Amino acid sequence: MIKIFLADDHAIVRQGLKKILAEESGMKVMGEASTAEEALNLVRSDSCDVLLLDVTMPGRSGLDIIKDLKQIAPKMHILVLSMHPEAQFAVRVLRAGGSGYLTKDSAPEEIVKAIRKVSLGGKYVSAALAEWLATLSEADIKKPPHERLSDREFQIMRMIAHGKSVSEIAVQLSLSIKTISTYRTRVLDKMKLRSNAELARYAVEHHLIE
Repeated sequence: MIKIFLADDHAIVRQGLKKILAEESGMKVMGEASTAEEALNLVRSDSCDVLLLDVTMPGRSGLDIIKDLKQIAPKMHILVLSMHPEAQFAVRVLRAGGSGYLTKDSAPEEIVKAIRKVSLGGKYVSAALAEWLATLSEADIKKPPHERLSDREFQIMRMIAHGKSVSEIAVQLSLSIKTISTYRTRVLDKMKLRSNAELARYAVEHHLIE
């Protein structure tokens, strides 16, 4: 029996996943969470084989807590199920310790297939992403500027590109305005950009935001 936790801030998504998984033999949803902190507490209080994790939730993001989750439960496999295209987050998820990445428009049978694969210790990415990763490994190309950012810098970069102010980001991430301003300066410096407008243009051109 594959024991599964669900972590997504949308109740309708969790209900849909539970319905899909209830029809599969050998799988059982053991618990669910709607925020990153709830996901951490859930994993601390009980064990599961696979955690289906949304990468963008209120407060700390799913990407932000993957390393913490792996420290709490090293044997647990994390499969990210996100609304964001693979190009935005998939590589970062895998680097952080995730076992796979799927978009929420994936077919139910693909989600089930991915759960079964990662539960056995495998990695799961779409065929398109696997081909892209193979191309990257074969060609020794220079990383684009946004790949130089840390996960936190990448998160803040996307929020700025979406038009959020420093104070809005500070409230959402529970950090000080000074800290967010420091991150913003660091992001612009690493990406060799001069303004929020240039950053937003870059993010759109590289499909880092919708």
